[in-house]
Amino acid sequence: MKKYSGSLLLILAAFIWGTAFVAQADAAQSIPPFAFSALRSFIGAAVLLIFIVLSRRLQKKTAPPVAWRKLVLAGVICGVVLCIAMNLQQVGISVYPEDVNNIPGRSGFLTAMYVVLVPISGLFFRKKVPPPVWFATLLAVLSLWLLCLKNGFGGIYLGDVLMFICALAFTAHIITVDIFGTEVDGVMLSCVQFFVAGVISCLISVIFETHVSFQVITDAWLPILYVGVLSSGVAYTLQIIGQAHTEPAVASILMSLESVFAALGGWVVFHEALSGRELLGCACMFAAVILSQVPQFTERKKS
Repeated sequence: MKKYSGSLLLILAAFIWGTAFVAQADAAQSIPPFAFSALRSFIGAAVLLIFIVLSRRLQKKTAPPVAWRKLVLAGVICGVVLCIAMNLQQVGISVYPEDVNNIPGRSGFLTAMYVVLVPISGLFFRKKVPPPVWFATLLAVLSLWLLCLKNGFGGIYLGDVLMFICALAFTAHIITVDIFGTEVDGVMLSCVQFFVAGVISCLISVIFETHVSFQVITDAWLPILYVGVLSSGVAYTLQIIGQAHTEPAVASILMSLESVFAALGGWVVFHEALSGRELLGCACMFAAVILSQVPQFTERKKS
C-alpha cells in the first residue's frame, strides 16, 4: 500500500505542476529567470516552515528528533541540483528566438526527457528496471512527442541545448531525492532544499539581473504566489514523500504526467480543443502509467 500511496502522491504532484504551467509562463514573461526562481523558492520554503513549526507544536513530546546533520547535507545537495535544473529551464525558455514555433511544447518535451534518462542512469547504480517499466518509458516518450511537438523540431537552438541539460539536472535531482529522501523527514528536506535554491538564485539575480524592481514583482504577485505555494511548496514535497516508496524509473513516468495535465487543463480552463493526436498522446501516457505499476502489482500478488 505504501508503494501505491507513493504513486498517488507523485501523480498529484504532476497534476499541480501541469495546472501551474500557465501561472509560471505568465510570471516568466515579466520577471527575469533567477529572480523568479528565488521568489518561488523562498515562498515555498516559508510555507513549509510554517507547516513544520505548527505540526511539531501539535505533536509536542511525540515529535521525532531531527537528524540535523543529515538534513542539512541532504537539503544542500538537493537544493543545489534543483536550483540548477529550475534555472536552466527558465533561462532556456527566455533565450528562444521569437520566431520559434511552440516554445512551451518543445521545451516541455525536452525537459521531460528525464523519463528516459532516469532508468538509463539507474543502470550505473545497479538498479534493475523490469521490462514493463522500459516499455512504459517508451510509451511515455511517444506520448510526450504527440502532445508537445505537433510540427517536429524544425531546427536546433540554444534553448534546446539548455533544455536537454535541464533534463539531465532533473534526472540528477530525482536520483538525489531517491538517495536522501528516506533518511530524513520529507517536508523538512523540501523546506531546506528550497531555502538553498532561493539563496543561490537570489545571489545570481542580484549580481546579473539589473532590471528587477518592486513594481515588476507586485504586478505578477498572483502567479508568483500560486507557483511558490503549490508548484514549489506542495508539489516538490509530494515528490520527496512519494519517491520514498517508489522506484526512480517509475517515479519519472508518473511525474511526466505533467504534460498531460497541462493539456487537459488548457482544455478545461481555456476551452482549447484537443486534436486526435493530442488525445492519442494522453491515452499513451495513461497506458504508460498503468503499465509502470505492473511490477508492483505482481510483487504484491507473490507476497
